[in-house]
Amino acid sequence: MAADIKALKQDLTRRMDGAMETLKKEFQGLRTGRASPALLEPIRVEAYGSVTPLNQVANISVAGPGLLSVQVWDKALTKAVESAIREANLGLNPQAEGQVIRVPLPPLTTERRNDLAKAAARYAEQTRVSIRGVRRDGMEQAKGWIKKHEASEDEVKQAETEIQKLTDQYVKQVDAALVEKEKDIRTV
Repeated sequence: MAADIKALKQDLTRRMDGAMETLKKEFQGLRTGRASPALLEPIRVEAYGSVTPLNQVANISVAGPGLLSVQVWDKALTKAVESAIREANLGLNPQAEGQVIRVPLPPLTTERRNDLAKAAARYAEQTRVSIRGVRRDGMEQAKGWIKKHEASEDEVKQAETEIQKLTDQYVKQVDAALVEKEKDIRTV
């Protein structure tokens, strides 16, 4: 029985870690005052007859505090990359110079910072919902042990307590990540 609780806890931890990784990636895509290559990573480019992630056709780097540099590997794709960045609804205006595309990041307005903070809060809430879904699955699995006569009610109660502690721990991590991201967004 103890092995079942341990295995269940490991599975739930793995799934909750996955939710946290997704949140971190979502947060990286939110623009703050500083340049970050992660800002352009979600962008897809029409290349070679299919839609390809930007980082598979170009090298993205930070050229300065408010400037990203995109080195396109195939000169024929420069226009496609430039228009993909422009059409990504990030408020960016790329400028091509040969195979290098410079992407200046305009300063964020107060209104845009508020929008980004709301987006961060939405991502955090989605992650909390995901974590609670993992908790629900774990609780149902533990309750199933009683029906299958694999565990006593006391053992199931202990498992439920551990699952709730794990859930609370991850929700606190989400809250801390959100506070940090909001601080980052609102820093001028």
